[in-house]
Amino acid sequence: MPVPATSKPLSRRGRPPRLPSSTRSLWIASTRYPRFPRLRGDLEVDVAIIGAGITGLTAATLLKAAGKTVAVLEAQRVAEGVTGYTTAHLTEVVDASLRTLISHFGEDGARDALAASRASLDRIAAFVQERGIECGFHRLPGFYFAETEDGLEDVQKEYEAAERLGMKAVLTEDVPLPFPVAAAVRFEDQARFHVRQYLLPLLLAIPGGGSHVFEDTRALDVEDGSPCQVKAEGGVVTAREVLLATHVPLNKLFLQTKLAHFRSYVLACRIDGPVPDGLFWDTADPYHYLRGQEVEDETLLVVGGEDHKTGQEEDTEARFRALLEYAAARFPVRAVRYRWSAQVVEPVDGLPFLGRNSLSAHVYVGTGYSGTGMTFGTLAAMVTSDLILGRDNRWARLFDATRVKPRAAARQFVSENVDFPAHFLADRLKKAEADSLRELAVGQGKLVEVEGKKVAAYRDEDGTLHALDPVCTHMRCLVEFNDAEKSWDCPCHGSRFDTDGKVLNGPAVKDLGIIEQGGAASHPLEPPLAPRE
Repeated sequence: MPVPATSKPLSRRGRPPRLPSSTRSLWIASTRYPRFPRLRGDLEVDVAIIGAGITGLTAATLLKAAGKTVAVLEAQRVAEGVTGYTTAHLTEVVDASLRTLISHFGEDGARDALAASRASLDRIAAFVQERGIECGFHRLPGFYFAETEDGLEDVQKEYEAAERLGMKAVLTEDVPLPFPVAAAVRFEDQARFHVRQYLLPLLLAIPGGGSHVFEDTRALDVEDGSPCQVKAEGGVVTAREVLLATHVPLNKLFLQTKLAHFRSYVLACRIDGPVPDGLFWDTADPYHYLRGQEVEDETLLVVGGEDHKTGQEEDTEARFRALLEYAAARFPVRAVRYRWSAQVVEPVDGLPFLGRNSLSAHVYVGTGYSGTGMTFGTLAAMVTSDLILGRDNRWARLFDATRVKPRAAARQFVSENVDFPAHFLADRLKKAEADSLRELAVGQGKLVEVEGKKVAAYRDEDGTLHALDPVCTHMRCLVEFNDAEKSWDCPCHGSRFDTDGKVLNGPAVKDLGIIEQGGAASHPLEPPLAPRE
């Protein structure tokens, strides 16, 4: 079980490990990607793909191999969004329990979902073999484990569900972890890899022959039609079909009601002794997940967990501390090499939404991957590329993006959609966190009352003040400051912005308004407050 975040984390060597001062994933830190140009001018292709993570790049690869021209538009840098901040577990076992899948979709539906996940792993393995990709891909077992007797019932029920679904699983007490485990379900033939090493060869093969990759090119609007038009920074892309591979669909309100947004935290640690070879996730709530990863001639232990709803945690640094405490209590941690967090999008019924978007003839989406983004992100590319090419796909109906939630998911649907009205009203009535900009210390961000209005204010390490309109540009909730990552996060639908107001995560597509200021950084805002467009 998690150790309380208030106690001091100690490694087994007796020294308190330190957290890195900034957040960066090991995947990004250990790879170099080439730069790609911005879109400059109008363009026409067969398929426009918005988003250059695992879904967008896999779909572009499949579509180009089938003879289509593609344009991949990335708002920031390729494979540095959600894909760059994964833990890269490759597993057929979905985040929703097997019992949940059976409850929502029946045994046949659950079997199909697992078969689709296995096909996704096989697709990745085939690319690795066919293209000789060196990314550390290898098969290994996965373990769903209980540390104490409190979790035994969950493990037993998950094993029984696995048996009903015909999975290669066993109930065992033999778990290769260096701390006591009461029991686990062992799932065979899962996998792991270095995601950015895997994607780089796919990426490099996309440009050419009428296909393109653009960075620093944010899509602002998509018009469905014959053809479609993608209005982006730098030009308009005309395409017969459009794939929204943006993790969350841009501004698509109805689909947002079927999704919930969470932050999950990750540490990559150097430990004394061998790193266990397997994928591991426990019965805690929120749960923890573990794996090893070779990088720079050493194997690091990757530990994740401490999830919470985006924008609904006042002290995000405490989540990292709690995760470090969890790791150091169970492993001989020598140092924490990297730390990062990721945006996780949970679907209301346990499976992602893939395929043609609601009320659209030529716009496709992939979203709601939960904690298995590498698996479902690849599957999204497989399903949507088949649909775009006019091919039958045996899983398209199960994952249909337009499906209405099953009755079994109704309670979860209502629960997740309470956030919008609650925060929209309550946050406006709530008192500001500070009455003066002078109260802001270096590195601190708060909602500050200035001239009767709330301002999202942050003072950077140089003492410079960054003042923003705190109203999220998606559905106008008020943002909250994320102290660990120095970002402004929306508690309603999960949009995130940097301290200059730039969009980090959708569904928002417009930046926060900048509040003009006069005088030195330590002075109050001088002219009357007015967001700058």
